[in-house]
Amino acid sequence: MTDADLDHLALLELTQRDFLAAIDLAPADAPVPACGAWTVADLVDHLAGIHHWAAAMARGQDEVPLDRDGAPLAEHYARCARELAATLADVGPDAPCETLEGAGRASFWRRRQLHETLVHLWDLRTAAGLAVDAPPEVWADTVDEVVHVMQPRQVRLGRMPALDVALDLTALDAGRTWRLGPGRDAPHAAVAGSAASLALLLWGRRTPGGPHLAVAGDAAALDRALAQALVP
Repeated sequence: MTDADLDHLALLELTQRDFLAAIDLAPADAPVPACGAWTVADLVDHLAGIHHWAAAMARGQDEVPLDRDGAPLAEHYARCARELAATLADVGPDAPCETLEGAGRASFWRRRQLHETLVHLWDLRTAAGLAVDAPPEVWADTVDEVVHVMQPRQVRLGRMPALDVALDLTALDAGRTWRLGPGRDAPHAAVAGSAASLALLLWGRRTPGGPHLAVAGDAAALDRALAQALVP
């Protein structure tokens, strides 16, 4: 299954509902270990703001500054989630707009916001001591987006150098393998595990030495690659 086979908007709305339901599972001032010094409130505010910004991008408009106006955290997030989902449905997937790759189509934002929300749902539920149940094919698409969109963009923006090592990433539960880095020859290192574990590794939420991933080859080369800013 590829990203073209996924209904990104339906999956986004489902993941938004799961995020909304998780907001009150931990106190607003509880720490979010995956996000540095952030609290639950910081994480929710961040994702709400990203939804609001992405909706403006999909509409081809300048973002209007967002103000919570004292609204409860869950209500604030719900309002921004509705705005994004409604905007993406209204403009349709083929509407021209600016994306992180330049001029493109609004379908970009359906996919991008799904994976933004999924990773932060993991952050939020992990802060509450809970797991995330998402299909392997969705997490595999998260990996695919990092490999083909986010990491190349980081290089273009000068946030990291081009990788000089080749990594093969295999999602055992999704039947997919990606090459991160140059060439088609044998990789410097290979990592295998669930699609979720690979996605979380690339987003800095897992370490290659953990129990969720099997590593073969040059572990030092893998560590050097993962130390780069692969994602924003």
